[in-house]
Amino acid sequence: MNTTTIVIMDRGRGPQLSSSRITVQDVYPYLKQQCSSEQIQQIMPSLTLDELAVIKDYVRNHSEEVQAADRFIDERNAARLPSPDETEAEREARRQRLVLMRQKLEQASQEKACDPVAC
Repeated sequence: MNTTTIVIMDRGRGPQLSSSRITVQDVYPYLKQQCSSEQIQQIMPSLTLDELAVIKDYVRNHSEEVQAADRFIDERNAARLPSPDETEAEREARRQRLVLMRQKLEQASQEKACDPVAC
């Protein structure tokens, strides 16, 4: 029987379980979506019910901190997404590269099919 007490500690990646590398912010999005404990365990099978209870308790007692960290993560992730203009420019560049590649392949195919005596 394991008698180790599970606590939340900060090892430099934000609040995380003392028993694993799972952070509060790893689990918080599922809690925010009101996923059940069983659903969360299906997503994170290494997470025990005891560990999940510790995280839920931490979120209840530190809700403002957890929500602020969640907002920061969302803002950082949003800043990493390309703008719609950049995305369209990337699509157009990809289309142009495909057209050029198809032309080169067609040309190579025609050169290969060409009889050296007749050409």
